Amino acid sequence: MTEFCRLLIAVLCTWRLTHLLQAEDGPWDVSIRIRRAAGDGFFGSALDCFHCLSLWIALPIAWLIHQDIVDLALSWPALSGGAILLERATARPDQHPTPPAEFTEDD
Repeated sequence: MTEFCRLLIAVLCTWRLTHLLQAEDGPWDVSIRIRRAAGDGFFGSALDCFHCLSLWIALPIAWLIHQDIVDLALSWPALSGGAILLERATARPDQHPTPPAEFTEDD
């Protein structure tokens, strides 16, 4: 398998698992149960935020594809970034109700 194919599969896997845990009910409502069990602490907050969760999901995936420490250090944020780009590209406007900050200059 080429390095590009491996990276593409890893990004898609990172996005899929992150989206499943953060935004979907999951089969038999498993994802909902995991989010409820996580509560309001660190793990609950991580499951509420796609960006945060994608970092934690990307770490073991990066370790699976690159066990060299330098490659792992580079792959970890890259996989998370790729998943975030996919999320932004595929998200419906009603999924992100918070508008971006507005910038204005004084005259």
